[in-house]
Order: sequence, then structure tokens, then C-alpha cells
Amino acid sequence: MAGAAAEERRLATVVESWLGRPVLVVGDAMLDEWRFAESDRLCREAPAPVLTLRRRISAAGGAANTAVNVAALGGRAALVAPVGADVAGDELHDCLDRAGVWDRTVNQPGRPTPVKRRMLAGNQILLREDSGDPDDALDDDGVARLLTALHCATEELHAAAHGQPLTLVVCDYGLGALPGGVRAWLVANRDRYATVALDAHDLADWRGLNPTVVTPSFAEATRLLARAAAGFNGAGHPPRRVDGLHLDHQDDPADGPSELVVGAAPGGAGEPAPAPDPLRDGSRLAMGAAPAGHRPAGAPHPTAGPAPATAGPTGEPTPGEERVALTGDGLSVTGTGVTVNAEAGEGVDRAVLAQSRLDELRAHTGADVVAVTLDTEGAVVGGADGEPRRSHSTPVPASHAVGAGDAYLAAMTLALAAEASLPTAAQLAQLAATITVSDTGTCVCRREDLLDALGTGPEQGDHPTLVGAAELGAIVTEHRRAGRSIVFTNGCFDVLHPGHVRYLTQARALGDLLVVAVNSDGSVRRLKGPDRPVNPVEDRAALLAALECVDHVVVFEEDSPAGLIEAVRPDVYVKGGDYPPEMVPEAPLVRRLGGQVRTLGYVPDRSTSAIIDRIRAQSPIPAGAETTRREATHHEASGPGGGGRPAVGEGRSA
Repeated sequence: MAGAAAEERRLATVVESWLGRPVLVVGDAMLDEWRFAESDRLCREAPAPVLTLRRRISAAGGAANTAVNVAALGGRAALVAPVGADVAGDELHDCLDRAGVWDRTVNQPGRPTPVKRRMLAGNQILLREDSGDPDDALDDDGVARLLTALHCATEELHAAAHGQPLTLVVCDYGLGALPGGVRAWLVANRDRYATVALDAHDLADWRGLNPTVVTPSFAEATRLLARAAAGFNGAGHPPRRVDGLHLDHQDDPADGPSELVVGAAPGGAGEPAPAPDPLRDGSRLAMGAAPAGHRPAGAPHPTAGPAPATAGPTGEPTPGEERVALTGDGLSVTGTGVTVNAEAGEGVDRAVLAQSRLDELRAHTGADVVAVTLDTEGAVVGGADGEPRRSHSTPVPASHAVGAGDAYLAAMTLALAAEASLPTAAQLAQLAATITVSDTGTCVCRREDLLDALGTGPEQGDHPTLVGAAELGAIVTEHRRAGRSIVFTNGCFDVLHPGHVRYLTQARALGDLLVVAVNSDGSVRRLKGPDRPVNPVEDRAALLAALECVDHVVVFEEDSPAGLIEAVRPDVYVKGGDYPPEMVPEAPLVRRLGGQVRTLGYVPDRSTSAIIDRIRAQSPIPAGAETTRREATHHEASGPGGGGRPAVGEGRSA
């Protein structure tokens, strides 16, 4: 047990060490939409369920979810991607804002934001509707603006990195966000990033990038090996014999991945096909030699009769997810243009097959590390030392695992960027993916969840949520010694409403713990007028302390939080408003203390003043009170900082 505890502490040290690592994510961003419905009858028109929509949620998907996971795990994430000027794009921007991702996306009018809409009933996905056409290529202006955004985001991260080397994550899911000009720029500027991670449906498109790590699925790895055996662009060439494999081109590979049928080589004059060896030939990522005389369906042997019928499991492949499905005539890797016979590898699992080809995958990609992900079966990881690592995961419903690969990629990248060993990086990546799959939805792994899984997260009850100003400094020092970043905000929070909750949740996402400073009753009266606050500070502080996103609440008597800011020395100071951080009165002090200032936008139609006005409008107003209301409204708009700007804790977001 002592050894296990020491190992968990060692892994937690790596998680702490990647805090604030600057990571640029570029690629295909999309919106995941989940519609939860109920059904208790069939419609009359067809044997189809009648659905009643009960709940709808949206989340960042694709490259955007990778950026969200990087930020949630403690990295400093910036996302560069084309996003449509549409409702889905607006929702995606909102998701990035909530997660604390630096949104450096480029609007592309006329090009819709890709969306994956899932309809569920009883937690079962009934259908998925995809929108966003990969054939909608970026025009020259769109490519130019994307390149400008890449350059600017790189410089911005470099300026904020405080000497830490930059990391690049490329997410290429074939939706058109990374045309040739963008790929060429990334290859040409490879040396600007110390660590480069690549997750691509078609790895062959990225020769020359020489990434630090690639994370193909089993199907993507199979496609790469098949294309490599075909010479990548073998149009016009006769079928090639490679290590006993016969590769028949079914279409023009210049139009994309070659359609390959891999089976027994026909043999020379009278030369028999080799006998199958499951541990040798079959372990070639399912591209092994078939038994003599047997060919996959649709690819008759030139010297043999029709392929005999084969028994075995059958199933409908899922091309959109590029999963591997066993069919009656062999193993079909759908969506990749590769069909291979499975009999030679019968009894050998995918992990063994992948493990046998790790060195070739490294050679074809130029990567230092290859991690072949196997869905619910975990992953196989290999590096330059030639020692494969196997990790395992717990099988879950498919609806629970959406985006788990993004969490895996984010944790693997951050660990390698923090110079962790490969076994450590593989272990943390698998753990990050595994702990995110407990429920339906798009997976995001938070840093505190990862630390909790390692048994080293902050224990409940270590410190009270409601603390005094005198003890706050010591508590914050202890948190910082553990490597946690401190977010600080302040305000009156007179009538707690959804705008406050969203604002505080966004603020909490910017660091590891959130300290909220609340104006005392006397301070509120001086700032907002004699009829405020409507709730005493004891009630206001208790409600804030009950929020999951708030770690500590402290009350201050002064009109300005400057004294507390000096005591806490926050890593991030947050204000609410649509104005730039330079206009925040506390900004010079925060920056002098080494912190950064962030402003978070408002939630429309959510404000303390509006709620109080609605309540008062329902009851008679005593004589002479109207003037007081107008004065209070004026103070509300001015806020503690004056100048007509709303105070944090008031306005429409706080």
C-alpha cells in the first residue's frame, strides 16, 4: 500500500508540474449537441417512437474539446480554428469562454460550424445528425486569416509563457479546417514548438511534421500501414507484393486513401501461398496472409475459385466513428478504404496486432511516440526504446465515451510537455480518459478530478469555505505550496441569480480554486445606497459558500478589495463586464503582484437591480420611496469603481 501511495504522489507531481503550460490547439472544431427525450408510444405513420424533448445541452467537440480538456487539466489553452458565423458558432464560443480557453477562432461567413446532434431516449442514442460539409473548403481569404491567427496566437502564448516552451496540438478530422496551406505552415514552423501532438484521421497527410506523439485509433493506424504498403500514391502502378501481402487498388488513390483488399499473395509460377501464422502474419494489424485459396469478398483470387463461405460474428460497421467491425467475410475497417481478412489473425486481439507494428507506425509518422487507442480496450503505446506499454480501461456504453479520446490526447500531451517519462504519460492519459466516462455527454477531465483519482486532491473539510481575512493568507499559501493556482473575485452578490452562478463557474475554470470576497453590509450601503443590501452579509456569504464552484468566501469592510488582493496575490483576478482588462481599477496592482486580469461577459437579462425592481413592482411603493429607488439604480450602474461600469457581483453577470 505504501508503494501505491508513493506512486500516486509521483503521478500527482507530474500533474502539478504541467500547470499553466502554454498549448496551442489547431484543427477541426465542432459543436456537440445532446437532446434528451422521453418516449412512451409509437407514431401512427410508422413504427417509430414519438419523442418529447426534455433537455438540451451543448458542448465543445473535436479540436475545441481537446482545448477544453487542456484548460480543464490546468494547461493554458488557445484554440485556432475556422468557425461559422452562425448560431452553432455562437454556442461554441460560449463553451470556450466558460472553459477558460483563449478563443482565437476565425469566423468564416457562409461556411457552417460543424455540428453533431444526438437524440437520446432513456439514455440510448437513437440517431445522430451531422451538419457541416467537409467539401466546403476554405477560400484564399479564409486560409490567410487562419494563418494570421496561428502566428498571432503563437506569439501571444509565447509572451505569456514566462519562458516555458510552447506546445502544439493538431486535430485533423477531415472537416476542412487544415487545408494544404495551413499544413505547410505548421510543418515549416515546427521548430517553434517543443512538443507537437497529432491526432489525424489520415496520418499520411502529415508527413514531414515529425510530431512528438501521434494518437491514432486502431482503424487510423491500419489505414496508414495500408497506404504505406501501397506507396501512398500508387496510382497507375500494378498491384504490389509486400511481405507476402497482395494489395489490389480498387480506385484511384490520388483521390484519397486507397481502397485496398489485403490477402494472400497470388504467388509466382506454381508458388503456393504461405500458410497462415496468426502470431506472425495475423499480427500485422489484421493485414495478415489469408489461408490458401481464400480471398476477402469482392477480391477473387486469380488462380482460385470463389471464396468459401465463412462463419463468425457479423455486425454493421459504423463508418462515421471509424470503428472496426467483424463481418462474415473478414475484418472491415470502415471509413478508411481498407478491407482485410481476419482469419489469419483469429484469436489475436487488437492490442497484440497494434503492438507488433508500433515501430513501423513510428517510422511512417516520424513520431517519437505512437499511442494506438483501442476504444474500451485501452491503448498500446510505444516509444524509441522499443518497449510497448499496454493500458486498460473499463468498458462503458458508447454514449459515455464521446470525447474520451480528447481527454487522453490532452493529458498525454501535457505530460510529455512536462518532460514526464513515457510510462508515466501513458498512465496519466489513460486515467484521464477513464475517469471521464461515468455519464452520457462529451467527456472533459478536470485537473482536480485527476488528482482526486490519484488520492491527492484537496480533501473536503481541510479548510472551511467561510474564512476570515486573517486566516485567508495562510490558507492560500498552503494551496499554492501544493501547486494550485488561485482565482480571486469580489462583489456584493446581494441577490444571488443565474448570472452570478455562471460568472463564478467561469471564474473557477480559470484556476484550481476560487476565492470570493464579499462586501460587508456597511460597504454595500456606501456603494449602492441606503436601501441596500436587501440581504445581510451572513446570508449572502452562506449562499456563495454553498456553490460547488466556490472554494473560499471572505467578507471585507473596505470599499476596495486592494488589501485582500495584496494578501492573496491571486494568479488570476476576475471582473465582470464587457470592457477590457486595462480598464479594471485593480489591474495595475494585480499585475505588479505577478497575476493576470480577466473580464467575463454578461448574461443578458440577469441583474440584481432588475430582480429587485421586479419584486418591488409587485407591491405598493411607500410615499417618497421612488426617489430612493432611482438613486439606488444609479449607484447600481456606477458600481464601486465609478465611471458608469458595473461592479463585479452586480450588473448582468455578477
